[in-house]
Amino acid sequence: MAEAHAYGLLAEFDTPEALLDAARRAREDGYRDLDAFTPFPVHGLAEVLDIRDTRVLWLGLAGGGFGFALALLMQIGTNWSYPLDVGGRPVYALSAFAVIAFELTVLFAALFPAIGMLALNGLPRLNYPVFAASRFHLASRDRFFLCVRAGDARFDPEQTAQYLGRIGARTVELVPA
Repeated sequence: MAEAHAYGLLAEFDTPEALLDAARRAREDGYRDLDAFTPFPVHGLAEVLDIRDTRVLWLGLAGGGFGFALALLMQIGTNWSYPLDVGGRPVYALSAFAVIAFELTVLFAALFPAIGMLALNGLPRLNYPVFAASRFHLASRDRFFLCVRAGDARFDPEQTAQYLGRIGARTVELVPA
């Protein structure tokens, strides 16, 4: 019953090596719904947590393609509707479209990943349960946290807390949902 109202368990570690070792052991022991919070990037942590989401990169490529196509369509449409004969030059000179095409490609290649990243992260989020943990403010200073979410198949509040203590957690706190 308690896990229905829990977001997960938050375990605190003193060093990035301890966090990395704990995350690796938790993955090896079958925990899959894990997350980590650190004051700086920890090399190898994403691989251990199996974070391989590349959707934001693809959004950048899609945004660039969209911007390029939009620029070409916009300029071709304008020249089609309002043809301007200047000294016998072609109406659809692609070299004249290059600057606008480049600018819109860069603009949309930057906007798509930025907006997509916010949407994929569920931002802006007014409340994140982990922020309610009493020691979580130390995640931006000098502590390292591993969160086992309640959605994990192996999650049991008492047994998982004991497990996290056995693998070296300094403190373990139940995070309410």
